[in-house]
Amino acid sequence: MTDAVRVWDPLVRIFHWGLVAAFATAWLTADELQPLHEIFGYIVAGLIAFRILWGLFGSRYARFTQFLRGPGTTVRYLSDALRGREARYLGHNPAGAVMIVAILLTLSGTAFTGWLIADPSRQALQPELPPIVTTAQADEDEYGESGERGGEREEVLEEMHEVFANLMLFLIALHLGGVAFASVRHRENLAHAMVTGRKRPPEPGDIA
Repeated sequence: MTDAVRVWDPLVRIFHWGLVAAFATAWLTADELQPLHEIFGYIVAGLIAFRILWGLFGSRYARFTQFLRGPGTTVRYLSDALRGREARYLGHNPAGAVMIVAILLTLSGTAFTGWLIADPSRQALQPELPPIVTTAQADEDEYGESGERGGEREEVLEEMHEVFANLMLFLIALHLGGVAFASVRHRENLAHAMVTGRKRPPEPGDIA
């Protein structure tokens, strides 16, 4: 592809594949290697923070202002895609933009709940959970009630952490399906473009 144009800058590509590796490692080590799981959780959090900053101050196609579209544009794009007449976007298409936001939010929730779980003292930062106690528990002494609340809080956080992680797996599946669909529809390997940073130049009707 000698006439290809540069779309994804090196930092976007490093972020993308670094996030893939970090999340995969964190997920695979969740039950067996907790210290490693936490380390890669922090790496995921750092990558998210970087991407948000780069989305504000980075290169053209990395910026949120370049690819984030309104709900109407996104719905029209999806409708056109179902009819096989969607426009080709040189950067992220509207569906891909929604996916990026969903992934960043989901990973932020995963990282934050994991951070709270890692040190119980941090859980004081979380708003008080509604008390869920039985009538019998309400008769317990103050120490028992306090211990129950602490255990309940951590249990809820762990469940939230797992929900976020499972939602992330679902989003990954959707993302891979969308990449495959767009690659076939527009006759270009989007995964390879995220390695090289280059894509086919815009043609008439494409949105650059």
